[in-house]
Amino acid sequence: MRRRGYASGEARRERILALALQEFAEHGYRGASLARIAERAELTQAGLLHHFKSKELLLVAVLEYRDEVDARRFDLEKAGGVAALRALADVVDYNSRVPGLVQLFSVISGEAVTADHPGHAWARARYRRLRQALADALRRAADSGEFRADLDAEAHADRVIAMMDGLQTQWLIDPEQVDMATLFRGYVDDLIESLKPA
Repeated sequence: MRRRGYASGEARRERILALALQEFAEHGYRGASLARIAERAELTQAGLLHHFKSKELLLVAVLEYRDEVDARRFDLEKAGGVAALRALADVVDYNSRVPGLVQLFSVISGEAVTADHPGHAWARARYRRLRQALADALRRAADSGEFRADLDAEAHADRVIAMMDGLQTQWLIDPEQVDMATLFRGYVDDLIESLKPA
């Protein structure tokens, strides 16, 4: 009985996070409304605050939830260089089919540049984690001979992330003109060729 209650509690929590993600994606952190999130989740605002004590904690939970979903789908931790870069291309391809998620990330990342924003620590930790995972994958590729031994793993990781984010912004603003997934996959293919040993 307790187990069923736990499962339904987890399902409710996940539903709230998915609905809150929608609200934050549509309105950003500052424009998002706890009342609207509660209404979407068919809860009172007090009921919502029972699960998440504040708007700030709900936002952080939503961002962590999105990262968990992505981590389950695309794992860079043990991948070599080619596999890691191709996994990132798969992420971009997936993102092109879920514009709400991309919009949430872009809006929150933009807002989170100010140190007092509740997503600031999340954004900084996320970029550090992603840079580290990608740089580690590139170093593993250099150590194994898959890529050139003299590559600058950190610099390449920074450039790849900048390309992802830049294309993402352009695609959100003008999706008819910018094919984010195709452009990023082409960039990854060119990068892989340029990093192979002579």
